[in-house]
Amino acid sequence: MFNYSYYNSPVGDLEIRYDEHFIYAFLFRNEGYSKKEEGPQTKLIMEAHHQLQAYFDGTLKQFNLPLQFEGTDFQKKVWTELTKIDFGKTISYLQMARQLGDEKSIRAAASANGKNPFAIVVPCHRVIGTDGSLTGYAGELWRKQWLLDHEAKTSGTYLKLF
Repeated sequence: MFNYSYYNSPVGDLEIRYDEHFIYAFLFRNEGYSKKEEGPQTKLIMEAHHQLQAYFDGTLKQFNLPLQFEGTDFQKKVWTELTKIDFGKTISYLQMARQLGDEKSIRAAASANGKNPFAIVVPCHRVIGTDGSLTGYAGELWRKQWLLDHEAKTSGTYLKLF
């Protein structure tokens, strides 16, 4: 059973699912969604809110929270790989497949990327099309663009595609 907390970010509300030990999801919520009753403001959830605020303030470049990945072994492998993409950088889906050890796994890697339950924290927004396009983002492309622009501006460099 999860507890719920909500964080109002510049790219919309995030629903955070957690228990006393782990965070299970950071999910974008669009206008009109039904909020669940918020759980206790534990040390863990206060730290999650603090790190999100620091990210949006431009002072945090890497999240450090106890995440509980729930998915297939391949999905977990993809999500772990996503955490290795540096702040303000991007890679292509093809590059990700190669880093996973099989160029032919590009579609499976893209699918797992799209099922990432940790918006922003596990930076799937940093994966783009081979041609530099912002293909695919479960949180909508305008958010992906905003997050990439934020990271480029915050890091003081132009967005480096691959």
